[in-house]
Amino acid sequence: QLRIVESGTGLHQPGGSLRLSCVASGFSLDFYSIGWFRQAPGKEREGVSCISSNDGSTYYTDSVKGRFTISKDNAKKTVYLQMDNLKPEDTATYYCAADLVPYDIGTYCKTRARDAGAWGQGTQVTVSS
Repeated sequence: QLRIVESGTGLHQPGGSLRLSCVASGFSLDFYSIGWFRQAPGKEREGVSCISSNDGSTYYTDSVKGRFTISKDNAKKTVYLQMDNLKPEDTATYYCAADLVPYDIGTYCKTRARDAGAWGQGTQVTVSS
């Protein structure tokens, strides 16, 4: 059974840092591409950052480039999202998702966000002074 559990919730000040973790079970990150998605109140879910299982290529949405870094440890079945220089607009519920992806990671990250299928509970990130 495929399962994903996100962690790293909390209230953080602007300019601060936070690392989110996503632990996978029931499947291997050697074969599944995985990414972080977020949804702020009243807004559509968006792909924040994704990493390909094929070649390790990454995608970042424009608003987080230079501030967020995605990485993974296949042996630990864990993907991380290092979030630096946090901004209030980063406030959202963050979700992790993984799929077998035979195409470029950017397309996956953008389109997966629009998938109305089942999502996990996510983890709440609030950035406020």
